[in-house]
Amino acid sequence: MSNASPEPSRSSAPDWSKDSRFWDKTARKYAASPIKNANAYQQTLDHTRRYLSPSDRVLEVGCGTGSTALLLAPDVAHITATDFSAEMIAIGVAKASEQQIDNVDFARAALPNDDWQNEAYDEILAFNALHLVRELEAALGALHRALKPGGVFISKTVCLAEQTRLWALPLSLMRLLGFAPYVNLLTFADLEQTISSAGFRIEETELYPPPISRFIVARKD
Repeated sequence: MSNASPEPSRSSAPDWSKDSRFWDKTARKYAASPIKNANAYQQTLDHTRRYLSPSDRVLEVGCGTGSTALLLAPDVAHITATDFSAEMIAIGVAKASEQQIDNVDFARAALPNDDWQNEAYDEILAFNALHLVRELEAALGALHRALKPGGVFISKTVCLAEQTRLWALPLSLMRLLGFAPYVNLLTFADLEQTISSAGFRIEETELYPPPISRFIVARKD
């Protein structure tokens, strides 16, 4: 049966609590919202499935309400789906129960996280999550350690700085007023350099959807 860990890792990012409260408040609305670009979402799923095998053990970080994990569950042996929002995790657990999916477990955890077992996962997934991480370098280092040698890290990240860095001021004001979470303004080059510096070798990049959602497949040699 799917289950949820009640508390985030003790080694989570230092300011995770404020960000998690934002997502806790918006979880129900988020869960009820339709996918903004269904075609791009399906492209992301299809591309990801190319790297999955029935015997694989997968970690997803920033899983939200678990929709992606539950859709990919038939393609793998097991998925550990994590998010730092307790409300998101609760919704994911309920959805797994309703759909009678028993190979997805949900756990509350933030990034960076040093508590995942080293070399435990065949694939690690991070969809629309990395731009919300404060300590991206440390987070990617933790994910690299948790991935098996030869394993694949697949991510899709909103890179707002590809449009303009003028997002910084309005986002700061919105965050101060409680209307937005922390957002790291990344370019494609920023993101790819940080992933490479963590020890991954980038194999593929796409845009799902263009112009700023960067899909990346990277391998741990």
